[in-house]
Amino acid sequence: MARRIPSIPTIVSLLLVVASLHANAQQDPLYAQYWMVETQYNPAAAGKSDQLNITAALQTHAAGFQQAGQTLFAGADVAFMLGKTRHGAGALFQADNIGIFSHKKFAVQYAYQFRMGQKKAHHLSLGVQADLLQESADGSKADLEDPSDPAFSSSQMTGSGFDLSVGLLYQWKDLSVGLALSHALAPTVDLGDKNQYQTKRHYYMNAAYTVHTGNPYFKMVPSAILRTDLLSWRGDLTARFIFERDTKNFNFGASYAPKHSFTIFAGCVFHGINICYSYEANTQGMGLGAGQHEVSLGYKLDLNLGKKGRNLHKSVRWL
Repeated sequence: MARRIPSIPTIVSLLLVVASLHANAQQDPLYAQYWMVETQYNPAAAGKSDQLNITAALQTHAAGFQQAGQTLFAGADVAFMLGKTRHGAGALFQADNIGIFSHKKFAVQYAYQFRMGQKKAHHLSLGVQADLLQESADGSKADLEDPSDPAFSSSQMTGSGFDLSVGLLYQWKDLSVGLALSHALAPTVDLGDKNQYQTKRHYYMNAAYTVHTGNPYFKMVPSAILRTDLLSWRGDLTARFIFERDTKNFNFGASYAPKHSFTIFAGCVFHGINICYSYEANTQGMGLGAGQHEVSLGYKLDLNLGKKGRNLHKSVRWL
C-alpha cells in the first residue's frame, strides 16, 4: 500500500468520482476494516449507537519488508442526552509509522444528532473533531549514499500542529451514508529548522445497507468507501456476511479495491469482544505476498448511570 512520505511527490490525474483514474498515495492510513473504525475518518459517527463504543485496530504494512511499519488506532465514543436533544462525544489516538517517519494524532470529537421525518425515523448527525498532530522523522535511520549530505538531517526531527475535521452521517432504517473532510486546515508542520511537512485535505464518502434474508439469523451487509485527497484515490467495495443467534456471532467476507488490492476477513464475538482479522493482498505493485495484516477489536457497553449502585452494563450485538 502506498503510504504518506512527504519527500516523494504524488503524480496522478484524478477527479473525485471518476473510478477509472489511477492513484499513488494518500497521507491518512487506510484501514481494510473501515466499518470497525468509523470514527477514524468521520467524527459524525461519535455516539452512533446507544452504547459506549470502544474500538482498537492494529495494521502491519508490506509483510516481509524491513521497516515497513505499522498503524495503531484506539478510540471510544458514547451518546448522551441534554434535555430532549441527543449528542455524541468521542476521543481517539492513532500512530502511523513507516520507515523513518512517524505520524501521531490525538483527537476529541463532538456530534449533534437530529431526528427527522415521520416517527423520527431519519437520523442525521453533524460532527466536528479537533486534532493535535505530531510529526517526526528519525534521520539516524536513513540509509544514505552520502551520510554527510546537508539536505538530510542525521538526528530526530519533530513538530506538531493543530487541525480540524468535520463530518455528516445520515441513517434511515438499514441504510447509512456518510461524508467527511479530514485535515480541514491543512496545516504545515515544521520539522526542526529546515524541514516542513505539508498536510493534505482528505475527503471520505461511505455507505452501507443491511440486507435481511429469509433466515432470521443470517444477513448480508454490502458497503463501500471512497477516500481521496483530490490527487489520489482509493475505493473499497465490501460484502459482509453475518450469522447471529443468541450470543453467537460469526462474520466473514471480502473487499475489492480496484487497481489496488483484494481483502478477505473473518471474525466472531468472543466473551463480548468483537474480533476480526483480515489480510489485504496487493493486486499490483509489490504482489500478493507483501500484503497487510490487520486485527480489530470492538466492545460495546450499555450504561445505566441513573440507577443506584454499580453501573449496569452488558455487551450487545454488532451489526
